[in-house]
This record gives sequence, structure tokens and C-alpha cells, in this order.
Amino acid sequence: MELTEEWPAVRRERVWYQSLGRLLRNRGASAGLAIAVALAIVAIAAPALTAYDPNRISLGDVLQSPSRSHPMGTDEQGRDVLSRVMFGARNSLRMGLVSVAIAAFSGTLLGLISGYFGGALDQAIMSVMDVMLAFPGILLAMSIVAILGPGLSNAMIAVGISWVPSYTRLVRGSTLSARQNEYVMAAQALGCRTHRILLRHILPNVVAPVIVLASMGVAGAIVVGASLSFLGLGAQPPTPEWGSMLNTGRSYMRSAWWLMTFPGLAIVISVMAMNLLGDGLREILDPRLRL
Repeated sequence: MELTEEWPAVRRERVWYQSLGRLLRNRGASAGLAIAVALAIVAIAAPALTAYDPNRISLGDVLQSPSRSHPMGTDEQGRDVLSRVMFGARNSLRMGLVSVAIAAFSGTLLGLISGYFGGALDQAIMSVMDVMLAFPGILLAMSIVAILGPGLSNAMIAVGISWVPSYTRLVRGSTLSARQNEYVMAAQALGCRTHRILLRHILPNVVAPVIVLASMGVAGAIVVGASLSFLGLGAQPPTPEWGSMLNTGRSYMRSAWWLMTFPGLAIVISVMAMNLLGDGLREILDPRLRL
């Protein structure tokens, strides 16, 4: 009996170890994971990694080129660009993670309900999703921010809402397939409650593609969030954020190249890392790609 009870836990642990091993053997995915972890460490430990306040104005150090004291130079107000890039990682990564969390949670919930119950409820939910998909994501996010007002928190909500249809359609399709499985029908025949069937029997079968989409979605959310901040709809001055730093630096493209170069590189590196990690997770979680 003890072996029978312990077997599922041992099997799950073995599956996780095998998945982690395949992830680490994938060069692209392991590189993406390493860069993502490094970015997270920089974002968390930013106050300890730099001696400069990102918002401290020093008129005597205006537009200094990269040097030993300021490795990434200073901006038009004498603020250290390196410290602003480090602190900006906090806001940019938070933008990606929070907005994807909003989209993934809402989209998964709506997709489960739509795919499992079907009928008029399914048609109503998918009609709303189709209307939202009719608008480009960035345009829909801009419209929502225009209603809520500019700001980093509102930008996160706007980006999250604009991405809900993608998760809803993905989870709905997986739910339509999973509900036809025999163990789901058996649970229904035994009188299991609906929420138990959704959480215990269907959700585990749809969570893998959601994880893959979310890992890649973080990269897109960072770009959209930076775009909103570049347009003045996201983080507001003097908050350090990569998109707003690009907006400020575009006025000094010829005289101070570093103002746009380093925030731009930070966006490129973070997006590349998330895409590499997402590709690796897709290969691991999709059994068809392992054949």
C-alpha cells in the first residue's frame, strides 16, 4: 500500500527532473534562463549594485559620455544612466510579469468556462474575444490606458486585458478536447462537482500550452509596455523605465548616443532571453517536438 501511495509523487518528481534536464541540455533555453535570472537579480539588487540614486539630478554632470565613474554615461539632468537602467529593469520586468499574469489568469478562467459549458455562454464569451481581437494589441492597450489614465499600473492592466483573447482561445480549444476524455466523462457520471472537474481533471491538461504562451508573452508585454511609456502613456517621469528613457534619449540621438543605446540593448536582451526560454519550454512541454 505504501508503494502504491508513494508512486504518483515519485513519478511526478521524476517527470520534473527529466523536464529540467531537457531544459538545461537545450543551449538556447539554458542561455535564456541564465539571462532571465541575471536580469531578475539585477532588478532585485539594484540598490546594492549602484552607488547612484536613479532620480538624483546633478547639473554639473549633464550629458557625460561613458566613463569609469559613469559606465553608461549620464542623461540631460546629470542622472547616472546605469542606475536608471538597473532600476528600470524592475519596472519593465514587472510590466511583463504582471500583465501576463492578468492575461493568463483571466484568459484561462474564461477559456475553461467557455470550452466546458459551451452553448450560449460559449458564444457570448467568444464573441467578446473576437471583437477584442479585431483591434491590434497595442491599439487596444492604448485605448484602455486612455480610459484609465496614464501610469505604470494602468499600463499593466491595459496590456493584460489586451492579451486576454489569446489565452482564452488557446484554453478553450484545449478544454474542448480534454472534456471528451474518458476520465472526465467518468467524473461527470460519478457526480463530481463542476469546479472539481475543471481544476483536477481539465486544467492540468491545458496548463502546459499556457505556460509556453506566457513565457513568450512576457517578452511581448515588455515591448508593448515600453512602447506605451515611450508614448507617455506608461511610466511617468522621473520613474526610470526603459521605454520612457528611449523617449527622452531620442532628442539627443546625435549628441548623446548612449541615452538610447543602453536602454534599447536592455529591451533587446530581455526580449531575446524570454523568447529563447519560451522556445525551450515549448520543446519540452510539447511531446510532438520531442519525437
